[in-house]
Amino acid sequence: MRWFDQALFELAESKGGLDSQPYRDAKAKAARLAGPEGIDRLLRESGADLLVGVTNGPAWTTDLVNGDHYTGPGVSQLPAVAGYPHLTVPMGAVEGLPIGLSFIGTKWSDGDILAAGYAYEQASRKRVAPTYRASVTR
Repeated sequence: MRWFDQALFELAESKGGLDSQPYRDAKAKAARLAGPEGIDRLLRESGADLLVGVTNGPAWTTDLVNGDHYTGPGVSQLPAVAGYPHLTVPMGAVEGLPIGLSFIGTKWSDGDILAAGYAYEQASRKRVAPTYRASVTR
């Protein structure tokens, strides 16, 4: 723990366990807001079959003094919390750093998501083989 102390671990440990009622309530609320009231609602109200978005912005450097310089946006949180299917495929690169495109669907739409992602990959041919880049020193 060279750069950080134990404060976050101690705070987490002071909370109830995974079987505590406050945790179970918060988990159920998060799943409801991300799934039925989030992804399902977006799909229903838009008439869309699936959601498509940039998975994350390009990779960023870690700055131990000022914090990470996250460039966003990102769409992976909602399906992760809801437990819904989410597929990321290559979309290209920004200054040599890969960018992914996310396909997100409602519960049990895994096959549709895989088919859409595969169709995009075959049509776009955006995958770029990784290459080694020397480290940048400051």
